[in-house]
Amino acid sequence: MVRAFFLGLFLFLAVAVSVLSLRPGGLRNQLRNVVRRLKLALALFGIYLVVSTVVRLAFPSSTWADVAMALVGAGLGLSFLVLGQDRQLSG
Repeated sequence: MVRAFFLGLFLFLAVAVSVLSLRPGGLRNQLRNVVRRLKLALALFGIYLVVSTVVRLAFPSSTWADVAMALVGAGLGLSFLVLGQDRQLSG
């Protein structure tokens, strides 16, 4: 069971590196994009967590709060799609 887990983990890493290496710009540029997207995702998650906490404390059992959180999540998701695009390759 443990061997299968480590084999799967190794295969996942091997496939991820090979796919990222095939994309334009090489592996180094793709890993920079991955790190940039991870930072952006963590920042947006922090914003969602703060807004969710404030809304839930202000309106504990409100339908309006549920709708507001869905809209905030959609807005943050769209901002991730816009801000998380690949950078143009210099050259």
